[in-house]
Amino acid sequence: MATPGGSMPLLDHLEELRSRLIVCLGAVLVLSIVGYLLSDDILTFMTRPVGKVYFMGVTEAFTVKLKIALFFGLFTASPLIFYQAWRFVSPGLTSKEVMWVLPVALAMSLFFVLGAAFCFYLVVPIGIKFLMSFGSESVEPLLSVSRYVSFVGWMTLAFGLVFEIPVVIFILGRMGVVSVATLRRNRRFAIAAILILAALVTPSPDAFSQLLLAAPLYLLFELSVLLVALTGRRRGIPATSATSEL
Repeated sequence: MATPGGSMPLLDHLEELRSRLIVCLGAVLVLSIVGYLLSDDILTFMTRPVGKVYFMGVTEAFTVKLKIALFFGLFTASPLIFYQAWRFVSPGLTSKEVMWVLPVALAMSLFFVLGAAFCFYLVVPIGIKFLMSFGSESVEPLLSVSRYVSFVGWMTLAFGLVFEIPVVIFILGRMGVVSVATLRRNRRFAIAAILILAALVTPSPDAFSQLLLAAPLYLLFELSVLLVALTGRRRGIPATSATSEL
């Protein structure tokens, strides 16, 4: 393993990547087994916004348990995954930047949990209520448990990941890759990118679900601009000039 700020041969770099991937996959596998054992309780928790769901095929109930187990493994292993990712890039950082590895990993874990919670407790109930309101006496909803778990799972995962935007832009700002002026000048392009991203990551093709993701994404972008402005002082940028560009 290279020292901070040093170099690492390509084969050693690949070996480092392999070992960290094994750790992450092992954690996901172990936690997925735990999720499988708790799948009935997790499904009861997930279906709170709709009450009852149904399985339509012979194997659907079993495959749902596997889906729940995988989602549980990914969510609960996310702090370790973020930490391993930053430990992987740490050999290319300076000794001062290495000190940020653990705080950044914790911040990414926190924002991931905030995004997932925001989705499950606010976006999912509102979205489901809105989409199911299009039913009628002759068109009643009969929710497939597999599709419902996939919808909630991928939506929650997508929100958790996109809530990492402030952390990522904060890191880019600390590295000098982006500045407040750059973010402000390209705001309209950021809005277009947010709309495209919301359309790509939401499992449901309806515009309402995409809007529910795009709105907090834009607020996160504005928070990122503020973070870069505040942290600009550490790079020798006067606080007044940085914040005046917001």
